[in-house]
Amino acid sequence: MHVVLASTYDLGHQPLGLSSPAAWLRDAGATVRCLDLSLDRLDEEAVRSASLVAFHVPMHTATRLAAEIMPKVRALNPDVHLAAYGLYASVNEDYLRSLGVASIIGGEYEAALVGVYEDLAAGRDVVRNGATVHMDKLQFRLPDRTGLPSVDEYGKLRMADGGEIVAGYTEASRGCKHRCRHCPVVPVYDGAFRIVQRDIVLNDIAQQVAAGARHITFGDPDFLNGPRHAMAVVAGLHERFPDLTYDVTIKVEHLLRHRTLLPDLTKTGCLFVTTAVEAMDDDSLEILDKGHTRADFIEAIALARQAGLTLSPTFVPFAPWTSLSGYAALLEDLAALDLTGNVAPVQLAIRLLVPQGSLLIGHPAMTDALGAFDAEGLSYQWRHPDPRVDALQKDVQRVVEDSEGAGETRQQTFAHVWSLAQAAAGTNRPLPQLAQLAPIPHMSEPWYCCAEPTDLQRNAI
Repeated sequence: MHVVLASTYDLGHQPLGLSSPAAWLRDAGATVRCLDLSLDRLDEEAVRSASLVAFHVPMHTATRLAAEIMPKVRALNPDVHLAAYGLYASVNEDYLRSLGVASIIGGEYEAALVGVYEDLAAGRDVVRNGATVHMDKLQFRLPDRTGLPSVDEYGKLRMADGGEIVAGYTEASRGCKHRCRHCPVVPVYDGAFRIVQRDIVLNDIAQQVAAGARHITFGDPDFLNGPRHAMAVVAGLHERFPDLTYDVTIKVEHLLRHRTLLPDLTKTGCLFVTTAVEAMDDDSLEILDKGHTRADFIEAIALARQAGLTLSPTFVPFAPWTSLSGYAALLEDLAALDLTGNVAPVQLAIRLLVPQGSLLIGHPAMTDALGAFDAEGLSYQWRHPDPRVDALQKDVQRVVEDSEGAGETRQQTFAHVWSLAQAAAGTNRPLPQLAQLAPIPHMSEPWYCCAEPTDLQRNAI
């Protein structure tokens, strides 16, 4: 039986969300065609011959793009069994079913996808309204990356000297022990996380190194949810590939709690750590239930620098409680802390997304702003009580996009955003002298999840 696994957007990585279930399905006897629609055109013949087409929907942008192409899949093959799996599948079940999706799989999806395949192959009815979130503890298999574009066709690691190197991607764990109110992981995993066996992780890295990767991104929501497992993985990585570098994502509170591990990250090749700071004021951090304070983040900066680690903070600067003065204060903090080169410019434009199941729903800070749920937009609509804040967000987003297209440095873009914020607030504070630091290593595809897929992403499919 023919199966098509499709990905529309995976942050510029070769999709693990295709290669992992592909291994399971091929072991079960399926003929699998993996389509990464961020690079490939839709293979219409493969769709016509498939009994099962399954879309990986790990994030907002990927789901929006998948929803746009699902009608074409159904037009090509009206009898196909359509499935959606990944973080955004179960929370958007009603909308996806309205598009003809028969199987919705959230959480740990590999075994559940095999179950759908086996039911179809045996001519059994697939349970339409069965469990949509699967939290089984799986014994993972080595991802099968056969048929995907080469790893060197994906996003690169941009080095301080301007050069680029091929980057791979893997995960040592899924889910998260924490319950930050704005996080899309929480409605699915609800404080649980799952370990990917160490040998599977290391062997997956090995096959990507053999294909040309010289850097690995670990996509775990938080790399230190299981610190003993995580450190065993990077120790094994460094032993096998001493010249390989990597990056990870770690919460501020874990940077503090596991501070003694930070030098070991540096020694084993960690180039930078993405950390979801989200805000610099304690009121916003309490609303988001981030588990850290402003002072904690400042301490984490010092600890990371002492250990030789580079931090890449992420932010959600535009929310219903954002004020013009508060946004300007955020920029002032980034300049004072010498972080203007560490923050991807898109992070200065992010507008809060409130997906189905978000713990922000019902929070007093959202009461006056939150509108109806937009099923097609996959989020609750909200409007800031001060229209000037919404206008500033749009202006910042435009400047960030224009600056990226013009090839400006992060500091140059920051200066443009500073001017916008000062004008919006009716102030004229001069931009402080920014430290002339060397560019930091970063991925060519910055981490973000936008409210609307870009034209570039749409053109790819």
